[in-house]
Amino acid sequence: MLIIISIILACIIILIGVLLLWSPGKPNPILDKNGSPLLGSISEKIHISINGMEQGMFIKSKDVTNPVLLFLHGGPGMPEYFLTKSYPPGLEDFFTVCWWERRGSGLSYRADIPPETMTVKQMISDTLEVTNYLRHRFGKEKIYLMAHSGGTFFGIQAAARAPELYNAYIGVSQMSHQLKSERLAYEYMVMQFKENRNTKMVRKLEKAPPTLNVPLPDSYMLLRDKAMHSLGIGTTHGMKSVVFGVFFPVWQNREYTIGEKINIWRGKSFSSNLLWGEMLATDLTKQVTELDLPVYFCSGRYDYTVSSTEAKSYFENLQAPKKGFYTFEHSAHSPMFEEPEKMLNILNEDVLVGANNLADVK
Repeated sequence: MLIIISIILACIIILIGVLLLWSPGKPNPILDKNGSPLLGSISEKIHISINGMEQGMFIKSKDVTNPVLLFLHGGPGMPEYFLTKSYPPGLEDFFTVCWWERRGSGLSYRADIPPETMTVKQMISDTLEVTNYLRHRFGKEKIYLMAHSGGTFFGIQAAARAPELYNAYIGVSQMSHQLKSERLAYEYMVMQFKENRNTKMVRKLEKAPPTLNVPLPDSYMLLRDKAMHSLGIGTTHGMKSVVFGVFFPVWQNREYTIGEKINIWRGKSFSSNLLWGEMLATDLTKQVTELDLPVYFCSGRYDYTVSSTEAKSYFENLQAPKKGFYTFEHSAHSPMFEEPEKMLNILNEDVLVGANNLADVK
């Protein structure tokens, strides 16, 4: 027994040592062809005070004079910068990109965050404060706002409140009325599992349907991610496992310390508990009906995490001076990671010039 305990302790110590070596927590520099830091580039991880609370972000760019883009991650509280190692989006080639991790998430998680500050109103206010920080720091009158998944819930409301701060709003996997989206996803999953003759999963889902009000049952939420990813309608169309597709990549990213990696998971749970209910219940199609700036929606054909059909319906009724809806035929929930070349074409040929020539729907 002592030998077994010693072996286990030794393995734990070795694992901790490997994690420490693999977690220096320093951002990787952007290099030129000779392997030296690229002149005029920026690659930093910083913490700044946003509305009285220290919050963290990565800022990356091959040229700091490029247009500035603020990226709002999904969640409610799941940062996405760690995925850029497995799925390089290439945004830093054309933008100075700020991968801000919101209050209560990742780099911005602290155990002593007052729960009463974790509100939708506060998240929108923080978004505008980060926007102004970036505007002033990089000398831009306006910046671009790109939001993904849960980030679109806050992003579209921030754009509606202060359109004068942004050149354009890009909603990737745009939320509309998430409670309805969950029901559509459930019906699709039951149908697909029946077609696949997976009677075991059908029985599980039929015993745990999502309700028509919040909170959604724990029995459904515990099945949701596994079921979605097994059908290719989750994070990416090709990602079949959250463990291998999300969990391990967090631990493999060297730009976070061990503590920061742990906080990604602590923040995800913390933020979801306080924000997810309101995000589910709010019907954005009634709350934000017009935007006084160009609007671009990007949705994956296979996305049921946030319904692509509901996003398109929302887009068609949303009033804006310029609009473009783009379907990514080979993507599920993360088009900017799954089809980066197409995303960059849209950004360069439409968004940056205020056009919608590549759009499916205008």
